Amino acid sequence: MRLFDLRLIIAFLFGLYGVVLVVIGVGFTSDADLKKAEGVNINLWAGIAMVVLSALFALWATLRPQFAKKD
Repeated sequence: MRLFDLRLIIAFLFGLYGVVLVVIGVGFTSDADLKKAEGVNINLWAGIAMVVLSALFALWATLRPQFAKKD
């Protein structure tokens, strides 16, 4: 597995942003924010989805590594 595989970089970024959204969704969402979103904690659900997507990208990069062809 290569360190600079684009899938790992994407997984890291989605994971980082997802964790930030989960923290905001759990700790910093007010009742006014929930009222604007019709009772749905959008930050929490988007953060969870991003963390899951991050895990899928990391799993994909781990299970199917890409190597340059040697001629």
